[in-house]
Amino acid sequence: MKSKNKEVTQFLDEQNHPFRKEIEQLRNCILSANTALTENIKWNGPNYCFDNADRITMRIQPPTKQVQLIFHRGASKQTQPKDKLISNKSKLLVWKENDRAIVTFKSLQDIENGKAELTIIVNEWIKAAK
Repeated sequence: MKSKNKEVTQFLDEQNHPFRKEIEQLRNCILSANTALTENIKWNGPNYCFDNADRITMRIQPPTKQVQLIFHRGASKQTQPKDKLISNKSKLLVWKENDRAIVTFKSLQDIENGKAELTIIVNEWIKAAK
């Protein structure tokens, strides 16, 4: 697994977030899913880039009873693909547009149960969003 970004860890330390354990588990899962991903802070949460392009952002604000992963193709609006960016039929994915989907986790158990599926989604997304 690629090591976690120290700036992200420091940012999270300052947040005193009620879902810190879940956030850390998701960081581990994402970074171990694909070693080409880099981690930074964007939109007030951990963000994951492939070839310096934003692809997955963790929504942790405002602190609620869940953590969300937003799968996207970057900050700027792009022409929508005709079909969903990946053909994965996972029930974890809630599609907002053909190039944007959200996965919501409400507990450590949710994350543990979805870990294998999430790893597949991360890699399919990175490949499709290039």
